[in-house]
Amino acid sequence: MKKEAGDCQDQRITLDDLCILVPEVSRSTIGRTLTEKLEYRKVCARWVPRMLTEDHQRQRIDSSHEFLQRYADENDNFLDSIVTGDEIWAFHFTPETKQQSREWRHSSSPKPRKFKTTQSAGKVMTTVFWDRKGVLLVDFMAHGTTINADRYCETLKKLRRAIQNRRRGMLTKGVCLLHDNARPHVARQTIALLDQFGWDIITHPPYSLDLAPCDYHLFPKLKEHLAGRRFSDDDEVKVAVQSFLNDMAVSWYDMGIQKLPLRLQKCIDGNGDYVEK
Repeated sequence: MKKEAGDCQDQRITLDDLCILVPEVSRSTIGRTLTEKLEYRKVCARWVPRMLTEDHQRQRIDSSHEFLQRYADENDNFLDSIVTGDEIWAFHFTPETKQQSREWRHSSSPKPRKFKTTQSAGKVMTTVFWDRKGVLLVDFMAHGTTINADRYCETLKKLRRAIQNRRRGMLTKGVCLLHDNARPHVARQTIALLDQFGWDIITHPPYSLDLAPCDYHLFPKLKEHLAGRRFSDDDEVKVAVQSFLNDMAVSWYDMGIQKLPLRLQKCIDGNGDYVEK
């Protein structure tokens, strides 16, 4: 049996197919051999943003080392200085995931049915900035506008005022901004404005949602909160987003920032590959 499993090149082969290949062995024995003795299991492919090249992996490792070195030098003072943010679409309706729709049923009960639904056309572009103490700025984009360098710079000016009002002394101590490499974020105009602010920009490698606190911590929970709910207009969506962000405890935001050094170390340990959840 072990030889047959090892010789098979089709990783998607089913138990029924194996029964045909090895008719002298029962189906249950094949199943036990695969799972218990050979320790095989069927897994689904994991979605990743991009197939990383060697250069991408090197950039991820280099930026991770850079961050962790500064963290080693400054400890929690460095984490205190981090402000992170990104944009996300908040839809009038987002279907529940299969995992979210699971429910307890008796073994004799009929299985619940779920009809296929799609995201609504109505949506609101939302920009969220936060740190380990909570939300700093939630900025909703007006319909008909696009995120370009001018628009992003206006948002950054709002962010600076929000930090000044909500985090006394933070501007004096120094702000370290962590955002991704979207074009408006790395435009000359944006870089010039951040230089004028005197803010440090934390190096963020391309195609690295797994190393962005918004993408691995905040946005998944926000999407889960909005999933399955229907909103009649943009205002209802905005209220729901704002309510969720305001209701989350400070410890939850702190957890999102605290995860970052651990994920960066995992990135290094994995030779720059994507970090598993």
